[in-house]
Amino acid sequence: MSAPTVLKIEGELTIFRAAELKPMLLDAPAVTEVDLSAVTELDTAGLQLLMVAKKAALAQGRELQLTGHSPAVLDVLALLNVAADLGDQTVTDSPALAVGTRS
Repeated sequence: MSAPTVLKIEGELTIFRAAELKPMLLDAPAVTEVDLSAVTELDTAGLQLLMVAKKAALAQGRELQLTGHSPAVLDVLALLNVAADLGDQTVTDSPALAVGTRS
């Protein structure tokens, strides 16, 4: 088994960068992990791109893990209640996304 190929997204993951990031996420079958630890802002366009990337990877018979979820990412996932839709255990187990723990 080979080591994961990691794509680290830094800064905004928003509509303004969707066109730039789309080929990196969808057209790079070697990417097995997306590191979200340095994402400073996430909007619905960015979230949609992550969901499409996960679906495309599944259709290609590979797994794509989202890791290192920054506070900005966790906030949006909690606000929109979509953590389970991304299917990553690290997200769904996050205390920040547990019911009743958000302020």
